[in-house]
Amino acid sequence: MMTPLRIAVIIGSTREGRAGDRVTSWFTEQAARHDDLTVTVVDLTEYDFPASYPAEPTASIRAFVREVGRADAFVVVTPEYNHSFPAPLKQAIDYAYDEWQAKPVGFVSYGCRSTGLHAVDQLRTVFTALHAMTVRDVVGIDLLAGEPTPQCTDELRRDASVLLDQLRWWGLALRDARAARPYVS
Repeated sequence: MMTPLRIAVIIGSTREGRAGDRVTSWFTEQAARHDDLTVTVVDLTEYDFPASYPAEPTASIRAFVREVGRADAFVVVTPEYNHSFPAPLKQAIDYAYDEWQAKPVGFVSYGCRSTGLHAVDQLRTVFTALHAMTVRDVVGIDLLAGEPTPQCTDELRRDASVLLDQLRWWGLALRDARAARPYVS
């Protein structure tokens, strides 16, 4: 029996009243339909990150880095703020380094009209610099059309299924590759 792929779904917004937790809930419901996946939600609001980068990692930084290290793959749920992604997400990403390497990253993005794709484009650049592999397809949600619900469009569910299929393929392939030969950057 194969070990399920461990996916960390990271909620990238820390704003009060954010849509990220509801979007994440919808997406994790889609992922729960796959028996070969184990999903963990990593909510940045649950980490007490310092305002500036400390000389030594804090307990919250170490806990976040452990979550990243445990995962085989990631889905970043991100809003688009001013054609980019939130600063707390960048801060959290920067706390880990080796833990992202040779692992796939997928995106569920949301915004008004843009569906968050500007944020995803910038995140692809960041994760490429960290030697992570971003998957091609994205789930993009236009909040002006409403937040996803169990009754959401077939297109949105199909997008989530495609993203999960790509993440599964890359996640298993890269997990096997890391086990056979550790990644060196």
